[in-house]
Amino acid sequence: MKEESTQKQIFKQEFKKRCFRFSLSILKLTDVLPKNQINRSLIDQLIRSATSIGANVVEGGNSSSKKEFINYFLISLKSTSETLYWLALVREVNPGYKMKVDDLISEATQIKKMLSTIILNTRNNSKLYINS
Repeated sequence: MKEESTQKQIFKQEFKKRCFRFSLSILKLTDVLPKNQINRSLIDQLIRSATSIGANVVEGGNSSSKKEFINYFLISLKSTSETLYWLALVREVNPGYKMKVDDLISEATQIKKMLSTIILNTRNNSKLYINS
């Protein structure tokens, strides 16, 4: 049981770091994109949605209940979906950055899958305790 708890702690720390690194990657991309009228709007939206992912993961990690935890992770999941939308637009408007944006889309997709799994597992574990 102790090993499982340690593994969960390691996973939580690594997941937070991964979300942080993703936010940094988005910031680095937006810093080098051409600063034209279209990109300015896309950059603003992309930064807001992408940094919201990690911020809500961190906030959810400090929740006082399972319900609150799930709510923060649901917000993070929605922000990930929104980020994927903005990244797709950035890719279309800036074809010279396609490979970099595709890498970020891949990472966002993986984070989204992980968030979905965490939410489902948390819900299922909560039901186990309620039904016991």
